[in-house]
Parts: sequence; structure tokens; C-alpha cells
Amino acid sequence: MTWEKLLLLASKAPDKQAGQAAKRRWDSIAKPLGSLGLLEQSVEKIAALTGQPDYSIGSRAVLVFCADNGVVEEGVTQTGSGVTASVARNLAAGTTAVCVMAKEAHCRVIPVDVGILNMPSVPGLLSRRAANGTGNIARGPAMTREEAKAAVLAGANLVEEQMALGVKIFAVGEMGIGNTTTASALSCALLGETPERMTGRGAGLSAQGLAKKVDVVRRALAANQDAFQDPLGTLAAVGGLDIAAMAGAFLGGAALGAPMIVDGVISAAAALAAARLAPGAEKAMIAGHVSAEPAGALLLHALCLEPLITARMRLGEGTGAVAALPLLDMAYAVYRSGGTFEQAEIEAYRPL
Repeated sequence: MTWEKLLLLASKAPDKQAGQAAKRRWDSIAKPLGSLGLLEQSVEKIAALTGQPDYSIGSRAVLVFCADNGVVEEGVTQTGSGVTASVARNLAAGTTAVCVMAKEAHCRVIPVDVGILNMPSVPGLLSRRAANGTGNIARGPAMTREEAKAAVLAGANLVEEQMALGVKIFAVGEMGIGNTTTASALSCALLGETPERMTGRGAGLSAQGLAKKVDVVRRALAANQDAFQDPLGTLAAVGGLDIAAMAGAFLGGAALGAPMIVDGVISAAAALAAARLAPGAEKAMIAGHVSAEPAGALLLHALCLEPLITARMRLGEGTGAVAALPLLDMAYAVYRSGGTFEQAEIEAYRPL
């Protein structure tokens, strides 16, 4: 898919009639109107996105985009960049937390290398490399605009490929040491917020480590402020290859009509970048959970999304997005099989 076509299709309006048909179905079920809350709204949103009130989410995958971030040089993480490669190998082997959770949710895990530093080929790890890691955002841009665009297109094209294989719904996650720092910087740049408000402890920094991380985000914003003229420039300057690829996945879902479940703060930062690149792309997004990181709720608010789960999670890998899949399965079970007012011989509820 070309860049221009991706942004054009991602911005198209949802099918309101299909969404309304789904709402009528919900309102026919023998229960108080709207009483399943976000579960009902999610089904209606998926109907409007796909144009199908009877859409099936039976075949699903979690895309875990993996990449390294040059900002690790600033000492903002507890571990070095080598851990990204190690976790990517474990993702490919099926042993990480998201792999275990995905098995319970009947979801396939697709780990993707979009820029792990000096990463050799690994069986089970999909290679969609747009660059060999990123630059240090505290000193200059993470990527060129061309590299960022390549990573975005890699994410979008992967969604297109997987949809051709039958996948109906995607969870969108990541793995990359240092990416809570890039997500914080990107969130600040997109929302005009301060590093103090948007930066959290990530994998468990001390108070001293957090203060250092806030300072690095502040320096990154100062070093790259001239690039914040448009969404692509902002993404290239202070984002990461993983975030860019996730943004592309969200755009791919919006363009092609596949619901996309947003994971935590890094996934949400990518989702906001996607919505800035193609206004209206949020029509494809469902918030699986709200991250415990301070920027998590602010990013979802900016996207007008409400989380299905509030469990103070901050693991990453797409775990929070995958955790939402069983809730959606239960919603669809009621939507399809719940007894109607007519069957129960009860007068249908009407709004007062």
C-alpha cells in the first residue's frame, strides 16, 4: 500500500448504519438498555468500522513490534539494549507473558523485528527491519523521515498481509528497551504536555532514575523542537521504530476495516501518532486497558477512548490488549445468543 493511499483510506468515515444496526440488536436483548456499557459500544464500533453488524472476531493475532532505541545511552533504563533481542527470541519461542496469555485468549503471537540492534535472523521472528535501531533522541532525531515512513508502512502492510490470511482483530504491542522514554517524548510533543506529567518509572526506576529520565525527555524535546512541524516529523524525531510500526498497524486497521486493540502507554502513543497522521483513524481503535504509566490515561483521553480494563498493568508486549479479548468474546456471545424481550415475553425497554 502506498503512503498516500494508506492515509486516505484510514481517514474514511465509519459506516453509521451498520453501527446503528448493532445498537438495535443490543436494545432488543432482554436487559436494561446499554447495561453492558463499553462492551456494547465496542461491538457497535466494530460494526461501524467493518460495515458488518454480524462481524466475527474469531481469528485474532497480537502484533509485537520489537526495536532498539538509542536513548538507552543516557542511562534511562535498568538494562541494556541487549535485552530487546533476548525478549524477542523468547517471544519467538512462545515463552513470554503475552505468549502465555494469548494462548488462553486463543490468539496468535506475531513478534516482528522492525529495528533490533544488530539482530540476526531468528526462527519465528518476522523481519520487517526499517533501520538498525534509532539515534539518541536526547542529542538529535531518532530517525529520518524516510525511516519513519518505512516503519509505518511495514506495520500497515503486515496488517494487510495478516488480514489476507484471515485475521479479523489485532492486539498491538511492543518490546524495546528505552521505549517508555521515546513514548513519553512523543506524547509530550503531540499533546504539548510537560515531561514531568508524561514520564513514568517504566520498568521500575527509582526516584533518582525517574528524575534523570524526565531530564532526558526535556533535552530530547529541546534538541528536536524544529522537527515538530507535522506528525511524521514529530514521530521521526522523538519516536522509535517500534512506535512507528505500531502507528502503521493502527492506520492499516483503519484503512482496511480491522479492529485494533490498543495496549499500554507505548501503544497509545503510537495510536495518537496514527490519529494525527490520518484524522479519523481512531475509528478502528479499542482501548484494551489503561496503563499505570502517568501518560496512559491522558493519551486515551486525547483519542476519546475509554479502557475496557483498569488493572494497573504496565508490562507491555500487548498483554493488556490480549487481556481484553475474552471480554469482547463474552460481549459477542450475549450479542448473538442473548434472549430477546420478545422471547422472554417482556415488554421492551424504552428510553424515558
